[in-house]
Amino acid sequence: MVSTSTLINPNKDRRLHKRIALSLVGRLLDETSADHDVRTVDISCSGAMIRSAHRPQPGAQVICYFNDLGRVAATVIRSGPQGFAVHFKAAQHKRDKLADRLTWLLNKDKLCLADERSAARVATSGPALLTLADGSEIPCRVLDISLTGASFEAEDGTPMVGDVVMAGNVRGEVVRVEQKRFAIRYLRSDEL
Repeated sequence: MVSTSTLINPNKDRRLHKRIALSLVGRLLDETSADHDVRTVDISCSGAMIRSAHRPQPGAQVICYFNDLGRVAATVIRSGPQGFAVHFKAAQHKRDKLADRLTWLLNKDKLCLADERSAARVATSGPALLTLADGSEIPCRVLDISLTGASFEAEDGTPMVGDVVMAGNVRGEVVRVEQKRFAIRYLRSDEL
């Protein structure tokens, strides 16, 4: 009789979803509400390997904000000298959206893909003042605008992906941050 321990291959990857080598910069909010710079080594729709000077302990609950991907709640599952691994706490529909976005990010340069927008953007320029949920303000310049969102260039600090902001009397969610530039999508009244 063969024991079950001889049937288990310890080198086999037992992840639910295949990770892809994709470097995404972002921020991590730890359990003490401290903010840390991070960069993914590899990522899937259910987790990621992350490099950072900060190493949270296994079991820690964190919030990850990845540029071009958005906000994801996660649990740290292991930590080591090369970084730490997280498991995303996301409903199936959120995992599906993450998988779609990761596929697009992985293939956009190879296939010369344009970002799929539901409404055409019109280039514009002018000053703007966005207000964060805590009341702080971000002076910036409008870069373009559409029926579904707008992009801006901040004078100083930028909001984080997932932040809800007020642009005049319109509420929006930050969906992308790249250096001093960021984009929001307008929120419908049923999303508030």
